Amino acid sequence: MLMVFRWMLRIFTGLVVLASLALAGGYYFLSRSLPDYSEDFTLQGLHAPVEIVRNNDNVPHIFGSDDRDVYFALGFTHAQDRLWQMTMLRRTAQGRLSEVFGNRTLKIDELMRRYDLYRYATEAVAVQDEQTRAALDAYAAGVNAWIAEVNRGARGRGAPEFFFFSNEIAAWQPADSLVILKLMALQLTGQLEDEVIRARLSLALPENRLRDILPDDPGQAIAALPDYAQIVPGPFPQGTPRRYAEDPLSPFPRRGFSGASNAWAAAPARAAAGGTLLANDPHLGFTAPTLWYLARLELRAGGVIGATIPGVPVVMAGRSEALGWGVTTAYVDDQDLHIEEVNPDNPEEYRTPDGWKRFETRRTIIQVKDAAPVTITLRWTDNGPVLPGSHYDLATITPPGHVMSLSWTALTAQDTSMTAAIHLMGAKSTAEAMEAGRLFVAPAQNLMLADREGIAMQIIGAVPQRDARNQTRGRMPSPGWLAENRWLGSFPYAENPRFVKPATGILGNTNNKTVDQPFPRHLSYNWGDTQRVQRWLTLMKTREVHTRESFIEAQLDTVSPTARAILPLIGADLWFTGEAAPEGTPERLRQRALELMAKWNGEMNEHLPEPLIYQAWMRALQDRLIRDEIGPLADEFTKIEPVFLERVYRNIDGASAWCDVIQSAQVETCTDMARIALDQALLDLSEKYGRNLESWRWGDVHQAAHDHPVLGNVPILRYFVNIRQSTSGDDNTLMRGSPKGTGPDPWLNVHGAGYRGVYDFADPDSSVFIIATGQSGHPLSRHYDNLGERWRRGEYIPMSLDPALARAASVGDSHLRPVMP
Repeated sequence: MLMVFRWMLRIFTGLVVLASLALAGGYYFLSRSLPDYSEDFTLQGLHAPVEIVRNNDNVPHIFGSDDRDVYFALGFTHAQDRLWQMTMLRRTAQGRLSEVFGNRTLKIDELMRRYDLYRYATEAVAVQDEQTRAALDAYAAGVNAWIAEVNRGARGRGAPEFFFFSNEIAAWQPADSLVILKLMALQLTGQLEDEVIRARLSLALPENRLRDILPDDPGQAIAALPDYAQIVPGPFPQGTPRRYAEDPLSPFPRRGFSGASNAWAAAPARAAAGGTLLANDPHLGFTAPTLWYLARLELRAGGVIGATIPGVPVVMAGRSEALGWGVTTAYVDDQDLHIEEVNPDNPEEYRTPDGWKRFETRRTIIQVKDAAPVTITLRWTDNGPVLPGSHYDLATITPPGHVMSLSWTALTAQDTSMTAAIHLMGAKSTAEAMEAGRLFVAPAQNLMLADREGIAMQIIGAVPQRDARNQTRGRMPSPGWLAENRWLGSFPYAENPRFVKPATGILGNTNNKTVDQPFPRHLSYNWGDTQRVQRWLTLMKTREVHTRESFIEAQLDTVSPTARAILPLIGADLWFTGEAAPEGTPERLRQRALELMAKWNGEMNEHLPEPLIYQAWMRALQDRLIRDEIGPLADEFTKIEPVFLERVYRNIDGASAWCDVIQSAQVETCTDMARIALDQALLDLSEKYGRNLESWRWGDVHQAAHDHPVLGNVPILRYFVNIRQSTSGDDNTLMRGSPKGTGPDPWLNVHGAGYRGVYDFADPDSSVFIIATGQSGHPLSRHYDNLGERWRRGEYIPMSLDPALARAASVGDSHLRPVMP
């Protein structure tokens, strides 16, 4: 027995030693890709020396005597910290994920190839101005200089992920930067999906009930549209294809998860210190690392600091000494689906206003890891690329003998958006910045501006011009063979709405409706917010003058105007009713929950149980109201729809009809549905978290899920690469944290402000900013998540252009020198 014990001990010790050696070896190889921020380099492509000072938060401050060298250094710096992320963005936009991930991403690549974004980006290089082409060339040279260092210096393949997947890194090209902007345009629009869901619901609901569940903005009069079946007679196929938007690698946002943002500004007269103020927090899906990367560029026009996107040589949101700028998604209706009739006698032709015409076609080969290559045929009509029915549920609304094509403002080679962004960094005033916006094409944005004298907001990006006779006004797919349904180009930039030096001294946008113009000058029918703007208005009106701190307070506000508005309606007949029920009964649980909710002020605080009860109740109620009428289509409504719930409980245009379950004999009232939904929600929550309501915490389930899109689901590794943070807020609070809405963890916070910035031109160097994770994309770096906890707590870091502050307690000072002749 003693001998057996000794051998078991020896085996155990040996396994521990082997495991330790394996871990040590793994750490050694993976850590080789950690850059030394004080290392100096001699590099081809530079004209003069460049200094890169990384301050205490690892924000690089780049100093050079030539703008091209500064862009070179930015490319070098981006590649040092985010090489894997950059290559993944490029692969996604090119439709080349399957070369690395196999069949898993084949359908994603297929759709990206059909969009053909990379061809447009390649052709768009030629239309940039000389200054922008020089910046793109220099930036690409900087990225490639770091790739060469990786290949030459045994630097751990450049990033840990390259040990698990392909380590082939193609040279960076100017088109790669342009295509990332187009990829952002894809992720910031949801108009296509809105058209599809409206068409599908039109087939299932009468027109008055369609207005309930997809309500028009109350401030805009809408003429009735024809039913989809009247426009394109069926039959329509049944069934729902697989949703590729669920894959973490998919660039196609689920409905309701396209771009969003907040931005507001105050003129000197409304600022306590007499200088303009600007706050901005763009909202995108959370990832680890975040999409944003903080940087400062010292250009000939002056210093610029703010948020960049790795792969793109511009500060997308930030400030200079003279100007601050922020962006929010404008929700311009920039996409239209067209039903194209295929010639029954010749499938290579489609109907046009002038008769049959051949599709433009091209074959492309998708290389698939561990599988045979796949060849697909790309087709285009005059209206745009033909999309497969396997995506966006297009098969469910495409009758036999037809295909669906897409018009979209981003599908052009005449895209000078990069030139606009470069010019914006050099602008010295709001007027110059608005002029720079003239060259912007896609994605359409609200550009919030502040200089030392005043504030302005300009909608930038192409706005499609439609015929006033358009059958669906761009709200549903329309027959592409009718001339009145085709685009007429874009409106002149001068007609894009702008707001300059408002009399109130305050400007703001939370993705709410910005203009009230009749079709076809309407911009959009679908806006991203009807709720947050109400809270923003309240906070702006409560102060005569504002400060940096009051803007930060608004940016971090977690009071839900939705909860305050709809809870009194929905619970009107439930509050304080009935005798006290016995402990342990569902009735008592309901009474306890109602007691908590009656005292709650609507603050979606991470430490409270009320936000969780509210969210679960509204989610259960909405599903009960709509699933009876629309069946599986209810799965598309993963977010609380406050305008719908208000219509139902105010019985606007007979909307209370949703409360009656048509498949049951009895007639249910809205009070019945509210009570049943609350009981169901409390039962589900108590099964998960116990029956002690007071111990529930919203933050325990509403964790910000900054997950690694590739390694985030790998056992063990997920605990090292995913960043989870308890957070407050929800989809309708100014500090927005949009719940996932699906799966076993529906309240995970998956979409919000990955960047926050507040700029104060009374004292520009007191401006502040923050990102949601860290600057590095390397999980072994201390800068991988070091900013995340401060972001979670609502803290910021200094946003200074003072070189001395950058050098104080810096984490590295690197010098790039040109190769001497």
